[in-house]
Amino acid sequence: VMEKEGSRRSALFAETALEVYAVEFVSTLQLCCCTHELKLLAEVGRVEPRLSLTLTYLACVVHGLTFGGALGNACGALERACSKRIAGRCALQRVACQFAAACVARAVVPQVWGLGLSDLHLRHKLLGFRCISQIRATLPHTAAVEFAGAFCVHTVISRTQAVEEKYRVHLISVVVTTLVYAGGSVSGAVFNPSLAFSTQFPCSGNSFLEYSLVYWAGPLLGMLTSLLVFGPVVPMLWPTSDPTPYRPLETKKGK
Repeated sequence: VMEKEGSRRSALFAETALEVYAVEFVSTLQLCCCTHELKLLAEVGRVEPRLSLTLTYLACVVHGLTFGGALGNACGALERACSKRIAGRCALQRVACQFAAACVARAVVPQVWGLGLSDLHLRHKLLGFRCISQIRATLPHTAAVEFAGAFCVHTVISRTQAVEEKYRVHLISVVVTTLVYAGGSVSGAVFNPSLAFSTQFPCSGNSFLEYSLVYWAGPLLGMLTSLLVFGPVVPMLWPTSDPTPYRPLETKKGK
């Protein structure tokens, strides 16, 4: 009887998927808050690039280890929907959770800074929480940087499914940090629509449409290109008799 009752509860919980969306929300909130602080350190604190990149790497590792089941990126959710790994409705709900978390971080972080918990926060408060656009080149150039970054990130994530998670997290973090080093001076190297909505869109210097072109269209096209190239194109050019099936990261966790 207890087994049947447990099965009913599990089925109900799986159907509502509350845990999935809660984890998605908290994961994106953590990512946005950490990025806000890293951005503040780089722009106002003027920390050395080496230290900034080290902190970026550590933040990526912590984020990957604490929220391995979450996506935290609208492009990642849409990529799974396009490849039929999750339902379209589930993908849209995950994206909604991500943008809700981005809005919360966007509203809460300045309030925390306003408490003046550090000299850096006090200095930023005196400056009126001023935020300047990180688009430092032409729109096609910055959009191309976001496109290339998203292409690389999604390619690495999709092509490293066989790597053990504790190593895969570090591999992805190294790739992200390298891309931040390469493209940070041009666009801020975000590669994530919801994260950009929280950290870049409030900044002065560009319009909403321009930010959308760079930080939404660029990463989305990069993800779709990665999906196309390593989906139908590569197998067509280099066919294999026994292709390795895709195995989600969550499946490997259970082993």
